[in-house]
Amino acid sequence: MKLRNSAIPLAWSSPFARWQGPLAEFGSLDLAVDVAARGLSAAGFDTGRVGGLVLGMTVPQHTSFYGAPTVAARLGLDAVTGPMIAQACATSAAVVQAAATQVESGAHEVMLAVATDRTSNGPLMIYPSGAGAGGAPVSEHWVLDPMRGDPSTGQSMLDTGENVAADEGYTREEIDEVALLRHEQYRAARAFRDRFLVEAHVPRRKGAVTVVAEDHGVHDTTAEGLAKLSPVTPGGVITYGSQTHPADGTAGMVVARAEVARELSGGKGVARLLSVAFARVERARMPKAPVPAARAALRDAGLDIAGIDVVTTHNPFAVNDLYFSRQTGFPLDRMNPYGSSLVYGHPQGPTGARAIAELIEALRARGGGRGLFTGCAAGDTAGAVVVEVGDSS
Repeated sequence: MKLRNSAIPLAWSSPFARWQGPLAEFGSLDLAVDVAARGLSAAGFDTGRVGGLVLGMTVPQHTSFYGAPTVAARLGLDAVTGPMIAQACATSAAVVQAAATQVESGAHEVMLAVATDRTSNGPLMIYPSGAGAGGAPVSEHWVLDPMRGDPSTGQSMLDTGENVAADEGYTREEIDEVALLRHEQYRAARAFRDRFLVEAHVPRRKGAVTVVAEDHGVHDTTAEGLAKLSPVTPGGVITYGSQTHPADGTAGMVVARAEVARELSGGKGVARLLSVAFARVERARMPKAPVPAARAALRDAGLDIAGIDVVTTHNPFAVNDLYFSRQTGFPLDRMNPYGSSLVYGHPQGPTGARAIAELIEALRARGGGRGLFTGCAAGDTAGAVVVEVGDSS
């Protein structure tokens, strides 16, 4: 989908916390409202300009039936409504597309796009089944069961990473090198994260508040430590050090008409949205999907990979980035220059939105340029977004 008149003047993310960590008892809708309100206020953004809201969320939460209108009302936007979107780990790209479509069509000048998820304490779904013995219900753990098996293939998320590694002949050493690079990039970027991270304030008993200001649960990874880990699958090449972990978090952005975005940017470089695209690959080969999604988005933007300055990815496995680099020729060290979800975790819906916020700030830091976000999703799919920052910060 080619975009002609949409831009992002403001994007933010909460810190991400490893599941069952400091955000485990904070519902994802509560987290989204808390962080979005703080991020918008800190930027001096006039919420009265917002015409619509798109909410991305993949894990049901208490009262989430009411979705976007509830989030809007709690942010003081009583006249604002919009849809709730779920597309597994490509949810953020779908949210960007939905918000930009409203802007491109002229329905609204300014849209609020928010994604949020809590993998901690995931709901147990009970489905009535009259065909079961004695009418016994069928149950599904909403977070854990999808990781264990795609209903189209019967294979797990991890299987898809091992399948691609076997297809391409990747060695354990090559995969560990990519994982170590991502951790080194992340460790070197502490000050950079201040550009877009917004604290989460988690209420506790008797008025106390826990402030989550940094990512929680990131391991101090070394080459020696990675080498000592056993493969998750016997005989495989992926370890717990070269794959991501489930997490809790939220992220969001303002999407507006380009000329309005310049007005709202507060002097920062505006990120023009050039395109959004999605793709699907052969079954049980999920880490391959970001490549055709990226190529489709680049084609719609009238670009090729040579015209891209920075790439950020959602990479649940180091295999993803290795495959992308070898298929496109884009250098591994120019991808995810400040870290990635491989390091700080994956709350599903908001993971891509954080990577887009990082991409925009990386382009602003270098004085402008073109950037690509691409990331895989369940069902061997992926979403991709191309942006251009024309002004320095």
